[in-house]
Amino acid sequence: MKRGMVLYKGKVQSVFERDGHIYTEGKTMINEKDVHWLPPIEAKTIFALGLNYREHAKELTFQPPSEPLVFLKGKNSLIGHMNDTVRPKDVTYMHYECELAVIIGQRGKRIPIKDAYNYVRGYTVANDYAFRDYLENYYRPNFCAKSRDASTPIGPWLVDKEDISNPMNLTLKTYVNGVLVQEGNTSDMIFSIPEIIAYLSEFLTLQPGDIILTGTPKGALNTKVGDEVVTEIEEIGTLVNRVVDEIG
Repeated sequence: MKRGMVLYKGKVQSVFERDGHIYTEGKTMINEKDVHWLPPIEAKTIFALGLNYREHAKELTFQPPSEPLVFLKGKNSLIGHMNDTVRPKDVTYMHYECELAVIIGQRGKRIPIKDAYNYVRGYTVANDYAFRDYLENYYRPNFCAKSRDASTPIGPWLVDKEDISNPMNLTLKTYVNGVLVQEGNTSDMIFSIPEIIAYLSEFLTLQPGDIILTGTPKGALNTKVGDEVVTEIEEIGTLVNRVVDEIG
């Protein structure tokens, strides 16, 4: 099932998708034009993988990592489908990153690779914008570049893991103003979903609601104010976002 969260008639409501239509939990069909989309889950810890696609590392002139390159993101960075992301006035290079987001559904520590999928609740689409101008030094990598307010659209749907045929073989695409600019497949990840879960759970206890952003394929290009950025992942959904100017 595809499940989401929306603001509808002044209330936060859980919704689900059936035959292309949106329904409330009371099974009332509602019009998408009448809702404000929220992230499909209330996030706990947000983990993100850097350079987890070899060709993306190459296009940024980095060496592919020999172990998962993980950083944390603030919850303030998440916004829902059809929302806006601000391009700061002083930024010269802000690019999209279409990523498969893994939602943890069960508490676990030191999870073996072979059992990792048992701890997954489902999947959603994320666009983890990067602000390259703000990349910092080795000791504070990605803090300013990856935790800005409303810089990570996510959703619209959280799709149950049982509905995904193979999460390690899904096509990812990004369109800017209708033009295909990025395409890849989750099979090209350097570290697979089970390997990432096993790695993280060596250090800490994963909790239901934790989100793991699994990295992006090659094809990152600069975006500008007014661009409509559409990221989509096979079997999961299509996420729409617009880049807007900084006010003030």
